[in-house]
Amino acid sequence: MTTHNPTLPEYRAQHLRDRLAHEDIAERGVCVELGGNAVVVWGPVSRPGCRGTVLRMAAEALHPLAWCHDLTVVSARLPDREEELP
Repeated sequence: MTTHNPTLPEYRAQHLRDRLAHEDIAERGVCVELGGNAVVVWGPVSRPGCRGTVLRMAAEALHPLAWCHDLTVVSARLPDREEELP
């Protein structure tokens, strides 16, 4: 019989996935995966403030598990000048 154990990494990772999907931060590209003995949070975010929010949420949801992140801030702004090709 399988029991629900909220301290297991799988449950903590899923809890973070649920928070990222249902809270109003609009960062759908962030992935949460188990990597060995740690949880890995990675993917693109739209601005530094969103990166900070995701990191805070991860720290809350994953504590006291080991975890790391590779979040990249990407910009979807239009270029401010034309590209010059050789």
